[in-house]
Amino acid sequence: MNIFHFLSALPLLLGLSSAEPQRVVSRVTVVQQTTIFRIPVRPHAASPLVEWTEQKGPKCVPATEIVAALLSSPNSVDFVLRDRSRVRARIDEDCSALDFYDGFYVQPEDERLCARRDEISSRMGGSCKIEKFRSLVPQFKR
Repeated sequence: MNIFHFLSALPLLLGLSSAEPQRVVSRVTVVQQTTIFRIPVRPHAASPLVEWTEQKGPKCVPATEIVAALLSSPNSVDFVLRDRSRVRARIDEDCSALDFYDGFYVQPEDERLCARRDEISSRMGGSCKIEKFRSLVPQFKR
């Protein structure tokens, strides 16, 4: 009998073993692919010729279609899409869109940014949940 066998049997000899089998805790590391989109914020330039009106919007917006964002009010962010259309994201009332003036990040689950599911995260560390989207339609002033 070598020393290893003796040391492994020592708890039994001293009565330190329990009747229950011991559980082994293992650590599992899961590697996932995550896509994070950084969205630049443009200054909101008020145009004297165009007024944007809200209409019913989509539930989700393809994140790959977003090219920029505008801070339109304290609780909303306007997304400018590749086709030059605009979608307004209404954020949680507890958050201020002004925290996102320096750009922000979105990390959608499936490359679609969805209301009531996804958040926008500021570069300072805060995040706000998107409550709903509204489509913006240009109305030309006379």
